Amino acid sequence: MATIDLSPTLSRFRFPTAPLGARAERAPWHGPLLVNSALMATLVVVSIVGMLVDDRMLLGESVWLKPAKFGLAFGLYGVTLAWILRLPHRGRRATWWLGTVFAVTGVLDVGFIAVQAARGTFSHFNTATDPVNQIGQQVFSAGVPGLLLANLVLAVIISWQKLADRPTRIALKAGLWLAVTGMMLGYLMGFTGPQLVRQADGTVVGLMAGHTVRPDAPADAARDGVGAMPITHWSTSGGDLRVPHFVGLHGIQVLLVLAVVLVALAPRYRWLRAESTRAALLVVAVLGYFGLLTLVLWQALRGQPLTSPDFATAGASTALALLVAGGVTVVYLRAREELSSTEPAIVENQLPAG
Repeated sequence: MATIDLSPTLSRFRFPTAPLGARAERAPWHGPLLVNSALMATLVVVSIVGMLVDDRMLLGESVWLKPAKFGLAFGLYGVTLAWILRLPHRGRRATWWLGTVFAVTGVLDVGFIAVQAARGTFSHFNTATDPVNQIGQQVFSAGVPGLLLANLVLAVIISWQKLADRPTRIALKAGLWLAVTGMMLGYLMGFTGPQLVRQADGTVVGLMAGHTVRPDAPADAARDGVGAMPITHWSTSGGDLRVPHFVGLHGIQVLLVLAVVLVALAPRYRWLRAESTRAALLVVAVLGYFGLLTLVLWQALRGQPLTSPDFATAGASTALALLVAGGVTVVYLRAREELSSTEPAIVENQLPAG
């Protein structure tokens, strides 16, 4: 009778039976970050209602669209950061305070965006001299650097520690640096030049900058809101710096979801069961994502809409896709080779002669 000894093969795999990041001692959930996310979720609901009942517009979109987008983005990031800070790590007191700085400054910044939306005017780059706007601009000038600095220091602290399994560590560490990069890229919007735009009541107000790059636009002409994609309202008439800003900020969610998906697929696809294979795939994903961030930034800085790539952009996109596909293929082939080299041998049991 033939038997198959599976122990040599199964012993190679450290297939996770606990959720990603499970360790012996987890910290409690970060209260201020959870409060931040709850407030952001409330703002999203209020903003959706506002879009349904309030017909006021700014640059062709509902005055409540921006608070909804910021509330959703900050809410997701706050929950993600709270989960990361639950993982066992050194320097918990410092990271708790850094998370609190993010939570508080996030509420202040997004709160001002909501206030300005209710007033029917602009939050970012607004040069109006009324007291509410002047105070709000001071909040921005202090809050935005606070958000960036808190995330930067968190990324430095987390980068030197071993959290969770290897694929998850790669995802969250790279994701934090992607978020820091995305925040820093937001400062590029301040160099796009002034523009004159109309508030919801039709009056003209000056913005010291914007998010659209249009080298051919006349001085002080409105660049933002001139042609926009559905839902995101990213520009279709020029390069939109919100695209790389968005890509950088949300890379951490993309990478963590990928890590979870790879674990979920591992029972079905044997070549994914080795942690080293999933870690290698995450490395390929991280490099590809940084490549994507560089690509959309390059496209926006040249004043090119995301929806209208030229030959150079299309060529670079194709090259990036091929490189990522090549990296995945190499990881797959190596995993298959490693798997086949450890396949259990069939042992023939010799029956004694009767």
